[in-house]
Amino acid sequence: MTDSSDKKHNRRNFISATAATLTASTMVHSATAALPAEQPLRLAVVGCGGRGTGAINDSLTINSGVTLVAAADLRVGNCQQLVKTMSKAHPDKVSQNSTKLYSGLDGYKQVLDDPDVDVVLFATSPGFRSVMVQAAVQAGKHVFAEKPVCVDAAGYKLCTESHNTAVKNKTAIVTGTQYRRQVNYIEAVEQIQKGTIGDIINVTARYCTSGIWYRPRKENMSDVEYQLTNWMHFIWLSGDQICEQAVHNIDTFNWIMKSNPVSAYASGGRFTRPADSEMWDSMSVDYEYPEGKTVSFMCRQIPNSQAANDNVIYGTKGTCQIGASNSGSRIFDHNGKKIWEKNGKIKDAYREEHRALIQSIRDGQPIVELQQTADSSMVAVLGRVAAYTGKKVTWDFMTTESSLDLFPKTLTWNGSLESTGWAVPGKTKLV
Repeated sequence: MTDSSDKKHNRRNFISATAATLTASTMVHSATAALPAEQPLRLAVVGCGGRGTGAINDSLTINSGVTLVAAADLRVGNCQQLVKTMSKAHPDKVSQNSTKLYSGLDGYKQVLDDPDVDVVLFATSPGFRSVMVQAAVQAGKHVFAEKPVCVDAAGYKLCTESHNTAVKNKTAIVTGTQYRRQVNYIEAVEQIQKGTIGDIINVTARYCTSGIWYRPRKENMSDVEYQLTNWMHFIWLSGDQICEQAVHNIDTFNWIMKSNPVSAYASGGRFTRPADSEMWDSMSVDYEYPEGKTVSFMCRQIPNSQAANDNVIYGTKGTCQIGASNSGSRIFDHNGKKIWEKNGKIKDAYREEHRALIQSIRDGQPIVELQQTADSSMVAVLGRVAAYTGKKVTWDFMTTESSLDLFPKTLTWNGSLESTGWAVPGKTKLV
């Protein structure tokens, strides 16, 4: 067990020099040698909270011939709890006594240096995702990366480089956009793209909930420890709700549109957040897509408000409704008659992404889908930047000109880290 949390870090020394960029693809299967059916794949998880525990449980549940061999987290207690839970649930795939545990800001590096690790599941706070995934790709590991995969322009560029390096190296990257593998989403998109609702006119999408957790600062916590503990409320770590949570809707309508938006214009604000939270309560974004198509998107976290989480696609012949979680998908004609319906379970989709990852490695056809999730993550960033600055912001600016880099210049567990506060349109700069 290793704890190296007192070392100084910045985005540069979290990763080594990146490989030269190749041509990007949305999802790629790069042929390599298939694995013998009896050869086990050894898994590690980085980020042992609720999402990391869920991800490794899904992989161990759905896949045969896999074992958990290592875990890393900022706190070793989280590693211990995850391994204890998984060893009870999957005693044939997890050894509580032999699973290696690493902690601190450098814990993930020990995982990547371990020759016994084949596949790494990343479920840390999103601000670390792009740098950790790139380091894993350079180490030759297969990757599962939770969403979002970036929260700023600098992270987006790293993701593009990592995608292309993985294609070149023939290592897999599957991401936590589970709706891409939920049957009612897949078939609804197929219906739309074959013309069942006619030409798309516009889309409305909502991710509105009643609230989110907040972790008060404990006595003697450093700035860095507090922000890492209460990570949802600091934009360099979470990207705000639009990135961390609502990216699921954004990924869905980006998938439907088959392209990235041209621009975004947005508004929003904050009314109920704790005083030291950098998050807004709500955002409303108008995305313009090619050929004049538009998406009206809203996300919100306000206690005691009414929840809404769906995507509605309006066409010249009808309307498609795609509901979140287990809500299913439906198509109606312009007379209100239901002409198509499909149900789906999100639990199955969570597991399917892990089955697809492991199967692609075994088949010698590793899936590389980082670019499509990086694009969707950047669409979320585009909307957030438009809201924060009060300006119409273009996709080209954010992906080619923006110098937005939220990662701290120095980062140590016991270090100081001043909050930037919350954004104010008209004052917050477009960079």
